[in-house]
Amino acid sequence: MLHRPKSLTRTVLTCSGLLFAAGISSAMAADPTGDWRVADGVANIRVAQCNGNMWGVVAWEKTPGGRDTNNPDVAKQSRPTLGMPILINMKKQAGADAWEGQVYNAKDGKTYDSTITPIDSDHLEIKGCVLGFLCGGETWTRVGPPIPSSPTNSMAKGTAKPAAPAPKAVAAPPAPAPKTTGVAASATAKPGQKAATADTVGDICLLPEIAHAH
Repeated sequence: MLHRPKSLTRTVLTCSGLLFAAGISSAMAADPTGDWRVADGVANIRVAQCNGNMWGVVAWEKTPGGRDTNNPDVAKQSRPTLGMPILINMKKQAGADAWEGQVYNAKDGKTYDSTITPIDSDHLEIKGCVLGFLCGGETWTRVGPPIPSSPTNSMAKGTAKPAAPAPKAVAAPPAPAPKTTGVAASATAKPGQKAATADTVGDICLLPEIAHAH
């Protein structure tokens, strides 16, 4: 009976572990969804899959109350920048961990052809070009985990919505908690700490500009 040397067994197991870890890292790196801090730190952009493509909107502002004053459409110059689409209808590139579409730059009110590419699990590269040249870009840093797929944000256009589940019998509800704004209530602050700001953007796929996009 042949015996495999222990050193060889350890080598095979070590290599297998490295390959498994690399596979996990690659899978994580390929997910552009979640909340990302822009390069200059003035905003977070929430990226999610909506109607089969990637969209990104402003989910947090360092200076609240911003308006889209540089938009060439006068009707949009008074719209809040919070919740405003930045990454628009970005489609997956065949055979690559990259998505192509458009990026809106509120600083000059212009829309550019753009590509987003995850560098690793915590960094997202954004590139935009005008007429195929004068390209520029920046790197965003992850500040929120990837957003799991859901019936809302993964549903392709024309697909019927899933039927609502039958209601379950439940006991009498407890006394209602104080109402909060947004989908995520502020966590209870410890003594000496400020409470986190409530999430007022929520599921970006439900925002009118994305839900009604064609």
